[in-house]
Amino acid sequence: MRTAEQKPTDRLIVALDYAGWAEAEQLVQLLPEVEYFKVGLELYLASRGEAVARLREMGKKVFLDLKFHDIPNTVARASAQAVEQGATIFNVHAGGGRRMMEQAAQTAREKTKESGSAAPLVIAVTVLTSFDEAGLREVGLEGIEKTVVNYARLAEECGLDGVVASPREISLIRAHCRPDFKIICPGVRPVWAAANDQKRITTPKEAVKLGADYLVVGRPITAAADPREAALKVLDEIEEALA
Repeated sequence: MRTAEQKPTDRLIVALDYAGWAEAEQLVQLLPEVEYFKVGLELYLASRGEAVARLREMGKKVFLDLKFHDIPNTVARASAQAVEQGATIFNVHAGGGRRMMEQAAQTAREKTKESGSAAPLVIAVTVLTSFDEAGLREVGLEGIEKTVVNYARLAEECGLDGVVASPREISLIRAHCRPDFKIICPGVRPVWAAANDQKRITTPKEAVKLGADYLVVGRPITAAADPREAALKVLDEIEEALA
């Protein structure tokens, strides 16, 4: 959902897909205009969780992309840790089911109230953007669009704040969920960047026009010859879409 006060920097999340904090820190220092950074499994484990704390010390906002998927009690405890560590956004797999998602959202709210900290967005992962229809059938699910809508509606019912989904499913989600339900989109590639291993991709400008709230961009920025220039180009695309 778009609001008048939003800026391009409110929309861009740069993925820190590195095997250690030192390399990630160098990239962060090159991108003063970027407010949000994604910490995934590799960097979180390689840095023993230090990456989250260091980003917060640098005044950055953290999308903790660990995709919790376990029994409800385990995910609830992990959600409490995500809040305690200061994640601005964290995610769980929608495939974990109703009880798991409900407990994740409830625990995050309770932990936030106890600590007096800002409430993080609790987001459900729908269908990974590396999947195509054939790949989804191999794991026993029929139809990307149907699966995404089912997961999004369930996540909303469970009290989550939004979903992670391909830009191609934005319109479907908007048609079935409340207007302020957040959509975080990976699989975003500027026209000047390679697709890599993403199957369902869209440009930053297209994704924002379709209604994406946040765009996750990794290699088009992190692997660019000039990462800051690449980030500024993406921010310019977002600004064009918001105009």
